[in-house]
Amino acid sequence: MEMAYGLVGALVGALIMGLISARTAARRRAEAEAAAERTARERVAAEGAAAQAAAAARSADLDIRERRLADQERRLLEQERRLSEQERQQDAQVAERERRAQDRESRLAALERSLGDRDLALTARTEALDRKAAAAEERDARLRTREDALAAQERELGARGDALAQRARDLETAGAAAEAAQRAALSEIAGLTPEQARERLLASLDDALAAEQSARILASEKRIAEAAKEKGVEIISRAIQRYAAEHTAATTSHRIILPDADYKGRIIGKEGRNIKAFEQAAGVDVILVEDEAAVEISCFDPVRREIARRALAMLIEDGRIHPARIEECLALCTQEIDREALRHGEETALACEISGLHPQLLRILGKLHWRTSYGQNVLAHSREVAFLCAAMAADLGLDPRLARRCGLLHDVGKALDHEHEGSHPVLGHEALLRYGESEIVANAALAHHEGHEVISAYTTLAAAADAISAARPGARHHNLENHLKRIAQVEEIALGFTGVQRAYAIQGGRELRVIVDAAKVADDSLIRTAREIARMIEDQVRFPGEIKVTIIRELRGFAVAR
Repeated sequence: MEMAYGLVGALVGALIMGLISARTAARRRAEAEAAAERTARERVAAEGAAAQAAAAARSADLDIRERRLADQERRLLEQERRLSEQERQQDAQVAERERRAQDRESRLAALERSLGDRDLALTARTEALDRKAAAAEERDARLRTREDALAAQERELGARGDALAQRARDLETAGAAAEAAQRAALSEIAGLTPEQARERLLASLDDALAAEQSARILASEKRIAEAAKEKGVEIISRAIQRYAAEHTAATTSHRIILPDADYKGRIIGKEGRNIKAFEQAAGVDVILVEDEAAVEISCFDPVRREIARRALAMLIEDGRIHPARIEECLALCTQEIDREALRHGEETALACEISGLHPQLLRILGKLHWRTSYGQNVLAHSREVAFLCAAMAADLGLDPRLARRCGLLHDVGKALDHEHEGSHPVLGHEALLRYGESEIVANAALAHHEGHEVISAYTTLAAAADAISAARPGARHHNLENHLKRIAQVEEIALGFTGVQRAYAIQGGRELRVIVDAAKVADDSLIRTAREIARMIEDQVRFPGEIKVTIIRELRGFAVAR
């Protein structure tokens, strides 16, 4: 048993030792394999490092080659761009050269044509010159022949002249003796001394020269008038060119369109209460337009007419139309118009560069915005006159600011002539003096129309500028009936003069043609008659601008041959 156990132990020990040996061998093999594997790994790593180094070197080489290729490509592109630019330049130069060549060819062709024409002209001219030379030679031959004949005549005339001179001396001696004898005989017959005869002769010469003297005076006056007119036209034309204004026309009535025809009844009111209250408070006439939803406000005072128009428009918009509301609306509109008048006056004074005007004078000036004269807005007209006065004053060496002030304020009386008695020049003169303006400015308002004394050149400038503004075509319009009456009055004035046969107003009344009887009116009196007719027209007729008077005298002589 123990032996069995010993054998088992020996076998177990042998097995354990075998296992240990096998494990040791296996571990050694594993270590050897690990060492081999490490060696292989190190070799692979070394090979990989070498490959990486080779790849890096190859990559660097490739980068260098790529950069070189990129540089070469960039250089090639630059060369291509330069070549393209050179080609474009060459193409442009070629095109320019072709164009120049074509132009040169066309110029050469035109020059050739011109040279051909000139050759033809020169040929014709040469032929003409040859003909003229031949004619000149013939003329020279004729002249030489004529000179020889004239020389012979001159010699003959010289001889005859000597004989005539001697005869003249003889006749002069005899004439002096005969004249002395004749004077003695005439003095004895007439009973006049030589001095008295001389005085009578000079008196007759004075009478004969009177007509010539009048003609010379008339010619001198005409030259002076033409020079003055030319200078005046130059000054006025420069003034007109430096200022131009627009004009608006207004009538004596305003039409208001109603929302519907029922508003007419509301405006009239019960038994006409509303319309009577409105007309009495506003000082206007309200006219109902038949067959139309509209009313008209008529009044000669443009300010009252504008106040009434605004008040009625306010009443129609509000819808409440009764006497108390009418008075309220009229008061509001009056205040509004007063503010607007002051604003218009201030704006006009500022536009004309005029300062120091009294507020009430500015308000009066602003009211001219609603005032018209023959359809011409008076405020716009005053502004235009102000600028024209300043322009002409500058040309004449006067004060442009004072001239502009006189021109702007010359018609302020037209804002007062509906409220006060008197003409607008007188009312304007009084208002200007009342509100602190100088006598020069006030006189421009008073005397810019005839009938008052002119105390300064600024008044004359205001009158001239007023006439320019009023006479400009389209600035004013006139009633046809008044125009025809004025033309008839002008013709009647001309027909009232002695020797006038017919008179015709032409050019819209701007010129008067007068035909006179040649047997009753002499040439010397034509100018005097024309002036008298013009002066009488100025005194008796009111007209804008000027009227030219032309007198026609025709003398016909005839005879009958049988």
